[in-house]
Amino acid sequence: MIRFARRFLSHDCGPFAQFVKYGAVGVMATCVQLAVFYVCASFWLKCLAVGDPAVVRFGLPYADFTGQEPWYASRGMLAAVDTAVGFTVANVFCWLMNRAFVFVPGRHSPIREFAMFFAASAAATLVALGVMKLLIDVFGVATTYAVVVEVAVSFMVNFAARKFLIFKR
Repeated sequence: MIRFARRFLSHDCGPFAQFVKYGAVGVMATCVQLAVFYVCASFWLKCLAVGDPAVVRFGLPYADFTGQEPWYASRGMLAAVDTAVGFTVANVFCWLMNRAFVFVPGRHSPIREFAMFFAASAAATLVALGVMKLLIDVFGVATTYAVVVEVAVSFMVNFAARKFLIFKR
């Protein structure tokens, strides 16, 4: 069993194991991003309202600015900044984990590799942030629902960018 675990965690594993590890790292990075987002959204740039599902379900702190329209109108921008902070922390985590457990580093210098990795993730996140902001500002969707859509859109765009642009041979 230990031998299997060592092989699975090494760079020498097969494509299926690599795909599983890529997915696991992606899930962990998403958890890091959401954790940082909700810490920021609850305590720093507060963008959660009283009826937000995360507030109701988990008892997270929310901005209690009832009747103050400028704050409510700025929720989309506050959520975008909180997401950008979460994205940055999660992206560094994801790159480090992918280097350590998923992909063989060394094709590019570490700085160039990180720049390419970050650029693809940033492009995916910008597209997803636009969708999230649109859902909040135009359609009045709760922040938590918009964040779930943002994560899904980011995942799809990011996968396509890495598959067809970065890792294409």
